[in-house]
Amino acid sequence: MSENINNYGPDVDFINVDDRRYIIIGTAHISRESADLVRKVIEAEQPDTVCVELDPQRYKALAEQKKWQNLDLKTVIREKQLTTLLINLLLGSYQKRMGEKLGVTPGLELLEATNAAKENDIPVELCDRDVRITLRRAWAALSFWEKMQFMSSVMASAFSDEEISEEKLAEIKQKDALNEMMREMGEAMPRLKKSIIDERDAYIAEKMRQAKGQTIVSVVGAGHKAGIIDLLQSGRDVNLEEIEVIPPPSVWPKIVGWGIPVVILASIGWIGYDQGLAEAGDNALFWFLVNGIPSALGVIAALGHPWAVLSAFLGAPFTSLSPLIGAGYVAAFVQAYFKPPVVHEFQSVSEDAGKPLMWWKNRLLRIFLVFILSGLGSFLGTWLGVGKIVSAIF
Repeated sequence: MSENINNYGPDVDFINVDDRRYIIIGTAHISRESADLVRKVIEAEQPDTVCVELDPQRYKALAEQKKWQNLDLKTVIREKQLTTLLINLLLGSYQKRMGEKLGVTPGLELLEATNAAKENDIPVELCDRDVRITLRRAWAALSFWEKMQFMSSVMASAFSDEEISEEKLAEIKQKDALNEMMREMGEAMPRLKKSIIDERDAYIAEKMRQAKGQTIVSVVGAGHKAGIIDLLQSGRDVNLEEIEVIPPPSVWPKIVGWGIPVVILASIGWIGYDQGLAEAGDNALFWFLVNGIPSALGVIAALGHPWAVLSAFLGAPFTSLSPLIGAGYVAAFVQAYFKPPVVHEFQSVSEDAGKPLMWWKNRLLRIFLVFILSGLGSFLGTWLGVGKIVSAIF
């Protein structure tokens, strides 16, 4: 075992807790230097277990490089997880773009850790929380305006074509770029930081405690290192089940979601009673058109399939009266059915996501575009319809 722990530099910390030795390597997920450091430490220290900041799904995607090829898109749409998937895609695109500028595959050091451990017959523990749980907990914790702010920040990062100076590249090499972006957004949105950074610090620290052996090497993003060290040294217990639960959504979206159909139907009913059936029919037709037309125009703007356009037009007036499903999901499902992505589009989606024009050319990205624009059209139409029909009562 190595005696001179200072040989590794400031990115490696040695923590002794309850007769166990934790060696924590803080890495940048897009750094060749980090990958080399990880292998060097594992081979020199020969720990009992190597913990890595990966969950089984991310590890499989990283090891096989087939994350998007294995995607069951129709199931994702049925389970109403397109928003979560979109956020994951945009974050991955940002990290991939940074990696390309540095000539490194994102997550290389995590894969290097698992490979080095296997070559030395050292057990590997995947210690991160399922990324789908993390994103869903983060999304559920945000208010409507915070969600808009979060999506705007993520999309701005994904689409930014800003040139990066040599000095900035050198700085990125010393940081976990993705967690750095999350940290900056977390300063403006503390609830986001809690789900994406703090809870994962706790999750990883507890998994490290549960790992077998006296000497544990843990490979984590640099943004997690300080939080994990604090948790290990403090000895605070972490209930993993509590931070794996996906909290129910706020009651207010449900109230609004069910309130709109009640207001619209009651208003049309009152108009029929007070002003006659013809006037009620005119308002019902207005509701249908004011929802259907903007939603269909959104699909047209996305260059969606004609059947997706028709499904948005016919579906939006009814989905707007139910919080159970949105017009965007209906249109996206029809688009995926009639224009499914081909293999090379799955393979290039992370790269294509950072190029605005490719959202119309890549079929997978076009499904997301259909989802976003048709849903936005229906949202605008709903509030226009509510204003017009309610005002007709007075």
